[in-house]
Amino acid sequence: MSAQARAMSHAGWETRLLLRNGEQLLLTFAIPVGLLLVLTVTNLFSASSGPDRIPRALATVLAVSVLSAAFTSLAIATGFERRSGALRFLGTTPLSRTELLAGKGLATALVTALSALVVCTVAVVVGWRPAPSALWIAPVLLLGTAACAAWGMALAGLLRAEAVLAVANGIFLVLILFGGVIIPADSLPGPLAALVPYLPSGALVEGFSAPLVAGQAPGAAPIVVLASWLTVGTLLSGRTFRWS
Repeated sequence: MSAQARAMSHAGWETRLLLRNGEQLLLTFAIPVGLLLVLTVTNLFSASSGPDRIPRALATVLAVSVLSAAFTSLAIATGFERRSGALRFLGTTPLSRTELLAGKGLATALVTALSALVVCTVAVVVGWRPAPSALWIAPVLLLGTAACAAWGMALAGLLRAEAVLAVANGIFLVLILFGGVIIPADSLPGPLAALVPYLPSGALVEGFSAPLVAGQAPGAAPIVVLASWLTVGTLLSGRTFRWS
């Protein structure tokens, strides 16, 4: 079996594991759908008002979905797989470290894409009418998923499982609260507002908002930011990943 075939086979196995895990289904599907309904049906947030309330809410929810599934959930699951010895067992198979990382990344991308499809379907049900520009969310979703997954794997290889749990959840909360996701960047203090465009969370929201709210292709800035995070995260995960 070739290296590519092994990576694809492992991706299929990882995907089946994710879709059979109730906690993962809750984080990846149920919570984003619930958040979308809260943002569009209630008046709890500013995104709930105005003609663009659904597109703005959808951009926010898609960013949360990517951060949750591709960074937090992946980092925690991989960290505990290391602790339990599951990764050490995989290390005795022909599967190489690169193939394992590729398989996990592909599985995460597939599940995240399914989550986005479900969320977009619910958005249509509650009144969203997508324009052709909405197709641009696909490359942003894939690039953002790859960038977040690279850093999730880097974190999982760097720290013990318990530390990964705490740090990954902490970073997730900081990013969605102060990274331009739930609270708009222009509502944050000056230094934080200036930092947001350079964070993966801010780049995701900007990348999703362009096609969904403005009806145009994403600008170069969020793409470059996400690609930079992907490059650094990939190099770091290659150095920090350990089987045990």
